[in-house]
Amino acid sequence: MHLTPEAVAHEYEWVAGRVNRIVPLVNEVRSDLGDCFGTTVDTITHTQYHDAVDEVFADGDRAVNVAALVRLLRDLDVEGDYPGFIVDELLGRELAGMIAGTQPFRLLGEATFHYADVHVHAGERAGTDDLDAALAAGFQTRLPGWDWTESESPFRVA
Repeated sequence: MHLTPEAVAHEYEWVAGRVNRIVPLVNEVRSDLGDCFGTTVDTITHTQYHDAVDEVFADGDRAVNVAALVRLLRDLDVEGDYPGFIVDELLGRELAGMIAGTQPFRLLGEATFHYADVHVHAGERAGTDDLDAALAAGFQTRLPGWDWTESESPFRVA
């Protein structure tokens, strides 16, 4: 794989173009997790998704790595799938964490990836399910809407 600024821009366009697939997945994951944790989580809009994609790809160091993981997952297919289970999980989890941001959001994005992954079935290549799950998990974690992220932490030392 050869990554150039043009290749990163291509992957940016591809991720942005997944809005109609990823926004409903984000909202489904948020609804399910809200039910699990007894809270209401705000849904996201297409505009919020596009703004978050812009933000992720505006950081060139993050953008090149996100683009590489997206490209790998888009092309990944393993005959019989099970032998590829580990690599697509590893790449998907890393992508979700990278999109989510710094700790503790990174870890939450990675954890949410595994939840989203069991609910996403794109029916295409092995890596496509994991790619969609990673995008949904990473962006759902990155975007506001959870009550606990909207207030100051009680553990903050002034």
